[in-house]
Order: sequence, then structure tokens, then C-alpha cells
Amino acid sequence: MADTRRSAHPTVIVTRELPDVVMRRLEELFDTTNNRGDRPMTRDELARAMATCDVLVPAVTDTIDATLIEGAGERLRLIANFGAGVNHIDLKAARARGIIVTNTPGVLTEDTADLTMALIVSVPRRLAEGEKLVRSGQWSGWSPGGMLGYRIGGKALGIVGMGRIGQAVARRARAFGLSIHYHNRHRLPKVVEAELGAQWHPNLDEMLGAIDILTLHTPLNADSRDLIDARRIALLRPHVFVINASRGGILDEDALVDALEGGRLAGAGLDVWRHEPQIDPRLLSLPNVVMTPHMGSATYEGRVASGERVVANIRMWADGHRPPDQVLEGWA
Repeated sequence: MADTRRSAHPTVIVTRELPDVVMRRLEELFDTTNNRGDRPMTRDELARAMATCDVLVPAVTDTIDATLIEGAGERLRLIANFGAGVNHIDLKAARARGIIVTNTPGVLTEDTADLTMALIVSVPRRLAEGEKLVRSGQWSGWSPGGMLGYRIGGKALGIVGMGRIGQAVARRARAFGLSIHYHNRHRLPKVVEAELGAQWHPNLDEMLGAIDILTLHTPLNADSRDLIDARRIALLRPHVFVINASRGGILDEDALVDALEGGRLAGAGLDVWRHEPQIDPRLLSLPNVVMTPHMGSATYEGRVASGERVVANIRMWADGHRPPDQVLEGWA
């Protein structure tokens, strides 16, 4: 049976700089080492941290793989992730070592949906191109054919992944006059579909051929990696815009670039990348791609709320209770 010993005053190591109010609270409650310089930890530094702490608080930039977990000290019993996604943590290896993993679900839903909706509007309406034109000093004034984009209202939006964020995007998109189509592992209750005006497509390929804008909101796991690959991108019609504010690994970037360069897609809005912060230079040269630096959840309110969930998870665990946000997927 896994060792469930825990300390009433645990040693906590935080890998990235969090909001001041969160770091102060962590230091008040626990024996906490905060990364106030916000330099990402190297792999060796992560290994040393995991060898000496009771609780590790990592972020999406930290790859906590099986090798690191297997080499962790016996004291490490909780990985309290700062953020909702946990694809950077090997859950199976953590379970094998009796290490609980928690996350911070729900607190970033509205922020990410706002950013997604901004991309849905900005790409077809060419807002980034227009802003650059004005800044360049080359804008010569209004003309009937200047900076023509595409109307949003009346278009069909396809949502892959209809969880909290997908539903929040649907609510916003419906207000813009978009019809809502979605593909999800399980169909939503009819009352929710009615509220969102959403049509379920059990077959993803079928949905891809029927929409005008595609947005991705599924978690990144073994089933969703490269979910939108070259074959599925080819199912999209040439006027379609692709939006990804979820995880870079869900979308085959090479196939996306090939389609954009070949005129087989109208444009893309990207907030996440396969190898971030490195970005394919071909994307940088495409005018019909709006790019943002993984800022979907980047609000003051959201970051503080995530930190508060981390604190709550550690406190519950230290008090001998099951943390409220324990990640159970893949643990059965």
C-alpha cells in the first residue's frame, strides 16, 4: 500500500513566480521556497527539489516525467499543479509512487473563453493585420476594398471538446450570431444543448466538413495528441479558420502551415504551440495568422484564483483530507 504519511507543516517548493498575494500566503502557512526570480527550473533543479520537499507546486512549463518521479524523495507526497492542465505530469508514475496530483480546474474558464472569442473575431476580420498597417504608417485611408475580412454572424462554429471552456466559448459565440456545432466524447444533456443552441456530431470527421470556424478545447492526452492531423485538416474547406487556445500538441502544426501556405485554409488564431516558446518561422511570415503568447488564462484575477486553489489543496492534504482537486483521470 502506498505510504500516505504527511506533514502538518509541509515543505513546499514552488517552481515559478506566482502572484505576491499567493506567495505570501504559501509562506505564512507552510515551509515554502518560492521562485521569485521566475526563471524556469532546469531538470536537475527539479530533481533536487523533488528529492527534498513534501509538496511540489509546478506549472505547465515543468515536465514532470516518470524518471523524475521515480527519483523523487520519499517525502514527496503531493504535486499541487498551478493550472488546470496536467499533461506535463506523468500521472501513472505518480500513482505508482503514491503521490497525489491536484490541479486548479474551473478558475480560468472565462478568461480562456474570452481570449478564444477574441481570436475567433480577430482572424476573419483581420484585426492584427489592420493594427500593423496603422502602426507602419503606410495606411492611406479608407477605401471600399480596404482590409476586407469576413462576417462572423451566420457562420458555423465547430467546437472540439465541450467541457467548461468549450461551453463558455459557445455562449459567447452564440451572442455573435454563430451556429454552434460540437464534437465531444459524450453528448451533453439536451437541456444544455438547448441552452447553447448546440448540435452534437458524434463523428468528428463529419463535423469538420460542415463548419466555417474550428476551435479546439479538448485536454491533451494520448487520445487527443495530433487529433487534428493532416488528414483531418484536409477535411476542412478552404474558407475555414482554425483557432487553438488549448494545447499545441492537439494540432499538427506542420500540416497546418502546409495548408495555410497552400491556400487550403483561410487563416488561424494560435495561443499555444507544440514547442513553445519556439515558433515555426513559417508561421511568423503568414499575414493571416494571429499569434498570442499563451495568454488565454493571463489575467490577474485568474492567476490569484489558481493560487488560492493550490493553497486549498495543500491545506486539505496537510490536514489529512483528500484534496478537493485531486486528479483522478487515469488513476483507476
